[in-house]
Amino acid sequence: MTDYSAALLWVLIIASLGFSAFAVFFSLSRHRRAHPPIVARPSGEDVAAEAARKVIREFEKNAQSVDSALVTWSPETLRKILADDLPDAQVIVVSNREPYIHNTKGDGIELLVPASGLVSALEPITRACAGTWIAYGGGSADRETVDKDDRVQVPPDNPSYTLRRVWLTEEEYQGYYLGFANEGLWPLCHIAFTRPIFRQSDWEAYEAVNRKFADTVVAEARNERPIVLVQDYHFALLPRMIRERLPEAIVITFWHIPWPNSEVYSICPWRERILEGLLGSSIIGFHTQFHANNFTESVDRFLESRIERADAAISYGGQTTLVHAYPISIEWPAELLAKLPDVEDCRARLRERFSLKPDVKLGVGVERLDYTKGILDRFQALDELFKRYPEWIGKLVFLQIAAPSRGTLPAYQLLHDECHRYAEELNERYGSEGYKPVIMVAEHHSQEQVYEIYRGADICMVTSLHDGMNLVAKEFVAARDDEQGVLMLSTFAGASRELLEALIVNPYDAAMMSEALLQALTMTPDEQRERMRPMREIVRNNNVYRWAGSMLLDAARLRKRGDLDKVTGAGATPSAIDNVISIAERKRMAI
Repeated sequence: MTDYSAALLWVLIIASLGFSAFAVFFSLSRHRRAHPPIVARPSGEDVAAEAARKVIREFEKNAQSVDSALVTWSPETLRKILADDLPDAQVIVVSNREPYIHNTKGDGIELLVPASGLVSALEPITRACAGTWIAYGGGSADRETVDKDDRVQVPPDNPSYTLRRVWLTEEEYQGYYLGFANEGLWPLCHIAFTRPIFRQSDWEAYEAVNRKFADTVVAEARNERPIVLVQDYHFALLPRMIRERLPEAIVITFWHIPWPNSEVYSICPWRERILEGLLGSSIIGFHTQFHANNFTESVDRFLESRIERADAAISYGGQTTLVHAYPISIEWPAELLAKLPDVEDCRARLRERFSLKPDVKLGVGVERLDYTKGILDRFQALDELFKRYPEWIGKLVFLQIAAPSRGTLPAYQLLHDECHRYAEELNERYGSEGYKPVIMVAEHHSQEQVYEIYRGADICMVTSLHDGMNLVAKEFVAARDDEQGVLMLSTFAGASRELLEALIVNPYDAAMMSEALLQALTMTPDEQRERMRPMREIVRNNNVYRWAGSMLLDAARLRKRGDLDKVTGAGATPSAIDNVISIAERKRMAI
């Protein structure tokens, strides 16, 4: 037999064996399909429970429909969500700051609408939902303007919701607000190199005030199932307190500032109590996924809990809490824009107010006087610009609007003095007769006045050293319907994740900031328009109604989950959550 014949024979043998094996496999497969193995069939109850769990997992996924981007988010959208998905739900907002403040002025009463990011975000939501807003009544005439139940209908010109005021003693305010919240939690959560101060007396006041607000929430609730929107670091203990008395409530807590990593967070003496309080929430929201991850890591380190990272859920004390990122935004379109003159008129009025020449470029910064906002850093950038490019001396003025804030605290007193001293030094060094490069205005401004400043500026500098979102950036973009103006935005502000066409800067690098400032000063109108258009589209599409709507839709999913649990008997048990591994189990797996 030749070599060729032998090779051919082996090929035929191997092919034959292959066909035989395939025939056997095919026959067995048909037999299995025709005669499946006998196994214990699940009961109807088990089938229903498993179906419910699948639906529950679908509800809890931190994702929106692909069509959500096509939705026009507006007050009507929120009202439709409430009507369709949360019928008869009462919306209660809780915050430290109130949306309307009544102060005594002369022989009358003055109404003040604070220029606050939190207020500007939540006020249109509460209006749309016809809800109840519970807040600390700190105005000098607040008591004179409420009814016998401490309520007042707002806004005054078009009453749309109820403002319920809570009264605090001076000792409570000092300990809860100035003490624990702003000398303790605020610097703890912001990387601004200011040491947190924790006092036992402040903690006791913080706990007492949280309980007072919990009492008010329960008193205002019309039934056992309200939706309570708890705002910010002033009320870390409140969600658990509400949960204990209204177990069927949906509690959505939004943390408006950053959450530190677990190592930094460990500084807090009451770290476990704060986490336990927050995990009384049905949903905890943060501006960015990074901050949400930091919170989850803190829980992982300090509490015995069950964490489902795929669905962003934490199970603690028999209850599941969703931890999601919801980037906050502003109202679109801003109603007050209709009240303002056009951009050229705003520009002329601003220059007349501050005696500026028409051809001078105007940069602005607008915020509370706070050490996290990077005010001194932008002054350093301005100094660096004048050193590198002296031809801009006399051609650029920077207007800093710095609303007084927490002025009794030493850190803020020091910042106030440093900012004014630095501004004076720059004016002495680079100023001349009729020209000051820095104008420092330490006054409160209404939202209307702030928007007029945005519209009249050439550059807006948002140079936060560490921030949650910073709505000044989005407000500036919304105000510029002329599609002009340049936004300089810190990489450490949450808004930098969305407004990518801004000039993104590192506020700690004065040289880099001075170059970005030069780029802003020399940017052509066409490039300004190319950058501003997509940013305005982002703010328009991801407006405050979408922010609130996303949380309300998740609340609706949770409510449906609760209803399913009642039908199927499925509780917050380990079997209801997939892939949940406790700390102890993880340790055993690591051995």
